[in-house]
Amino acid sequence: MTRTLSAALLTLSLAAAATPATPATTATLAGVTLPDKADVGGQSLVLNGLGLRTKLFIKVYVGGLYLPQKERSAEKVLAADAPRRMVFHFLYGVNKNQMCDAWKEGLEDNTPKATPEVKQAFTTLCSWMEEIPKGQTMALTYTPGEGTKVEVNGKVKGTLPGKPTADAILATWIGPKPGPGPDFKKAVLGG
Repeated sequence: MTRTLSAALLTLSLAAAATPATPATTATLAGVTLPDKADVGGQSLVLNGLGLRTKLFIKVYVGGLYLPQKERSAEKVLAADAPRRMVFHFLYGVNKNQMCDAWKEGLEDNTPKATPEVKQAFTTLCSWMEEIPKGQTMALTYTPGEGTKVEVNGKVKGTLPGKPTADAILATWIGPKPGPGPDFKKAVLGG
């Protein structure tokens, strides 16, 4: 009996070893697929989590947060001076005013003591917004020492300097009062 059990375990072990591993290369939410990795300045970032932004039962966008390694603590993510990338894939078209209102509200709710430099950066960010049709993307990529590169509809709009600005932007997603809501925050933080 012991010999039969050992043989069965050996067979299972060999079968498991012979089965090729199929690593996940993407993640999908609400029909949107994002890669599990992103390259920022030669550093590979991992997809920390995906969240769905809804408003009045309308699916607005799927957001993906990329970090150097998985992290569930918003405080640790914001404290780290490390590359990060926020990707928005829009499921519903939005206009410039809607984006500007969301940025303004997010700053007021999550960085109430923002410095004049951060407030000016958000004014600049708003000026770079444009209509984002269904199916289009926006990405904000922070690189230490360089700032946050803003891409809207596949076009680079510019780079906003400073970690405080990068933190205020990310806090709109993972701060104490995230604009997309607590479920979205939990999701992009891998929860």
